[in-house]
Amino acid sequence: MTIAVFPGSFDPLTNGHLDLIARASRMFDQLIVGVGQNTAKRGLFTAAERVAFIEASTADLPNVSVRVESGLTVDFLRSVHATVLVRGLRNSADFEFEQGIAGMNRALAPDLDTVCLMTDPQYQFVSSSLLKEVARFGGDLTNLVPTAVAQALAQRLAGDQ
Repeated sequence: MTIAVFPGSFDPLTNGHLDLIARASRMFDQLIVGVGQNTAKRGLFTAAERVAFIEASTADLPNVSVRVESGLTVDFLRSVHATVLVRGLRNSADFEFEQGIAGMNRALAPDLDTVCLMTDPQYQFVSSSLLKEVARFGGDLTNLVPTAVAQALAQRLAGDQ
């Protein structure tokens, strides 16, 4: 049985993330979505909120589970007996960034593999900072994030201009 982990901050969860989760769930026996904290950014939603959004949005995918992770991703993969790390690529900048991380992960854990999936073109422009900016000014995000996330973004950022 092949266990894969799709790690990320998911702050906020997007339809692009959900597309990658659904596609990866078809590739592996078990997919664990690892919710972490991006140390370079201040989070908008708590880990518990992000887990709840992902669990609600992936309830129809029986081989997908969600767990909070901290520390090195390779250590998390080992702790859940995963052998594959799944990452999404939107553009060449993501490729350059992920290539460096994959190299470091390979040095730390040569037995783990990284698989990169290209983001669906309809979501290639989506970033968490751009979504937050649009939400801050009341823009419509219904085609880019799950409904519950759009509502939470609107509430959290209302009047934060």
